[in-house]
Amino acid sequence: MSKSDQNENNKKAEMREDNKTDYSKAKENRLLARAREVSTVRKIVVIVLLCIIILLLAGGISGYFYIKNGLEPADASDETQKTVTVPMGSSTTQIAGILEDEGIIANQLIYRFYVKFNNAAGFQAGDYQLSPAMTLAEITNKLQTGVVMQEPLFSVTIPEGKSIDQIAELFAKHANFSKEEFLERMQDTEYIESLIDAHSSLLSDEVLQDDIRYPLEGYLYAATYQFYEENPSIDTVVNKMLKKSEQVVLKYYPKMKEMEDYTLHDLLTLASLVEKEARTEEDRKRIAGVFYNRLDQDMPLQTDPTVLYALGTHKDTELKKGLDVDSPYNTYQVKGLTPGPISNFGESSLQAVIEPEDTKYLYFLAAPDGEVYFSETLGQHNEKINKYLNREE
Repeated sequence: MSKSDQNENNKKAEMREDNKTDYSKAKENRLLARAREVSTVRKIVVIVLLCIIILLLAGGISGYFYIKNGLEPADASDETQKTVTVPMGSSTTQIAGILEDEGIIANQLIYRFYVKFNNAAGFQAGDYQLSPAMTLAEITNKLQTGVVMQEPLFSVTIPEGKSIDQIAELFAKHANFSKEEFLERMQDTEYIESLIDAHSSLLSDEVLQDDIRYPLEGYLYAATYQFYEENPSIDTVVNKMLKKSEQVVLKYYPKMKEMEDYTLHDLLTLASLVEKEARTEEDRKRIAGVFYNRLDQDMPLQTDPTVLYALGTHKDTELKKGLDVDSPYNTYQVKGLTPGPISNFGESSLQAVIEPEDTKYLYFLAAPDGEVYFSETLGQHNEKINKYLNREE
């Protein structure tokens, strides 16, 4: 072999060694990269697992304290006795809601589970003296063995469309206070402010406007109220009625909130006007539509019951001479809504105000035959007046 061939072979051998070295290094680098990748994945897995464990622990601890707080007295330091009314036919869910609203229990959901777990049953209607310091067992026992199934000592039925003045008369016949005492309380600003604080979801400062005759006008719901104590106070009566109003009105609060041009107070005012004008559900929805149409066109509502309210009377015979009475409640003289409701109302009147019938009617006539006749123009309206009332406008 020549020297040049040997050199060539040596070069090839060196290249093979270099290639082996490069391959080894590349392999080693790949192994190191893979090892780092595996290490990173392990770290991520460990971190994720730790996070899951922490979340589970946190959730478990939160759940533990949530249940623990729900099972404990609402306020162990508050032994103040409160009168809590459980209406006839109340379900466990309704009773739990009442107890939470009154501050007697901390959590109605936990109480419902407590009742189910302990197979508690036989809750009975009535008025109970309960305190936030009582345990769930004490509350449950009292609801099962308390003053229940007793007949109410008296009941007072408040029909739809009644004013504060009329409501005062009805209660004065049964309760141990006079009409005058009730009406005086209805104009006690400090008392009304305390009720606004206690029933903030229903009442607002709008009820304290200067022009409003009675701040709670329209807010004392039409229903039959049963009393299990001989001489309930005016405060007991009023709070019972406001709670009933809350039960009815707040069901519609989501829809009412969508009506951005009107406050809750405005809508209850409209509901009272509809209540005084209409008899049937169909008429209520249509009359509500007429009121909205007139408000949209900046027309006075011109509804007779507001004039009677302005006069402080319920006699239709006095209506004609009262059309010119100077009062913010006279919708023949003042455009827009009255300062507040002129009476209480039924649920269907509230529904009509929230979902009125969409028409072009601007006038309606409640005829002596009980029918309500609607018109789009004043000319049509006057024709109906001549036809059904037999008089010229």
